[in-house]
Amino acid sequence: MNAAAISSFINASCPTLGISTRHNFSAWLKGLVEGAPMSSNVPSHKLPFQRWYRFKEAFSPLMVAESLSGLGFWPSTCLDCFGGSGTTALTSQFLGIKSTTIEVNPFLADLVESKLATYDHQSLVDDYAEVVKKMSSRSASLRSIRHEPWPTTMVEPGLKGRWIFPRETFRRILTVREAIEEVASPVNQRLLRILLGSILVDMSNVVISGKGRRYRSNWNSTQKSPHDVVEAFKSAFQVALFDIAAHGARACQSYTLLRGDSRIEVEKVVPVDVCLFSPPYPNSFDYTDIYNVELWVLGYLKSKADNTKLRISTMRSHVQISRDMTWEGLDSPKLNRTVAALRRKSDELWDPHLPDMIGAYFADLMQILKSVRGKMNPGGAVLMTVGDSRYAGVLVDVGDILCELAEGAGYVCEDVTPIRAMKTSAQQGWVASLSEDLVRLRPS
Repeated sequence: MNAAAISSFINASCPTLGISTRHNFSAWLKGLVEGAPMSSNVPSHKLPFQRWYRFKEAFSPLMVAESLSGLGFWPSTCLDCFGGSGTTALTSQFLGIKSTTIEVNPFLADLVESKLATYDHQSLVDDYAEVVKKMSSRSASLRSIRHEPWPTTMVEPGLKGRWIFPRETFRRILTVREAIEEVASPVNQRLLRILLGSILVDMSNVVISGKGRRYRSNWNSTQKSPHDVVEAFKSAFQVALFDIAAHGARACQSYTLLRGDSRIEVEKVVPVDVCLFSPPYPNSFDYTDIYNVELWVLGYLKSKADNTKLRISTMRSHVQISRDMTWEGLDSPKLNRTVAALRRKSDELWDPHLPDMIGAYFADLMQILKSVRGKMNPGGAVLMTVGDSRYAGVLVDVGDILCELAEGAGYVCEDVTPIRAMKTSAQQGWVASLSEDLVRLRPS
């Protein structure tokens, strides 16, 4: 999408915005990739702030703007129950909307806040220069590595001839981390930690996919060096500094970030005009695993107990951790038929807990939606991007099930709009037969 098309879209979608706000929003979006679906983050990988960390699961800022433009009113406050990469909150800032974001993953919460925060340019440059000075004159000790709680394969020699980081490369990463931890400004320290996190996977022997991590092809012969760490960190800072200087002045600088489980944190939210979010899909991806490297290396997780606590605090959208999957009292004939069909095919399922996981997933969503209903200003709306799943040939039609459940949570389902077709898993042939939908709910 080129600049002219973006400007035309903004003028049509957000006619009440001031000229300067529309100009700043349009300038921010100039790097959007043309032709990619707005529900995907692919168009946004090169955008200022969004390029700080490559985030697979997010949607485009235009998706936020388009969804808001269809409300029939322009909101002054917006809630995102699953912050992720912060697209909703960041877009809200550019559009002059005060945002509230909830995020359970501490690394992602810091990523969101680093994008939304206001920086003192000189202070940030000075703190970065001090980190570079320290990381150039120090060398972190690796004697305690074997006693650390992170996975055995984290550092060379690893386990069974495999490791995520070469030994000296990892030493350099820890040296940078230690220097960042000495930065006095919490705002600057958070950004520098995120920038270090943004290079970790590129400095490692693994790549990240929806199911977690796997080793690169020919990883033994393509390992990164300590010099690569230094250069990548410097490059990441230069990009961030440019983005902050060029796009730091936004129509709304304020924001609220709540760190924790959405099923609990929603109760702390002040009344809002619109709730716009995309929950995890019931596809049995453990999204905590995707950020495993960053969580451990940056010190967000310090023990196996921390890891378990974080995973239990996420929605019941996967079966990779043992926990209570009970659910009851959901008034949806389609959900009941879907769970019954899955149980009849129990012999074909790769995990026996999948049927109850589906029920538990919707129970969690209903708990959140009921809490949101109590925080909704008159005339407000809930906009949710959701995705279907399929197990043993049984379709989990998330949009239609939510439409049936809406009344029980205090809403009327106005519309379920298909956005794009998603592919099934490899076991089911990578067929584009799963629908991603925008569900629009109004308080009844």
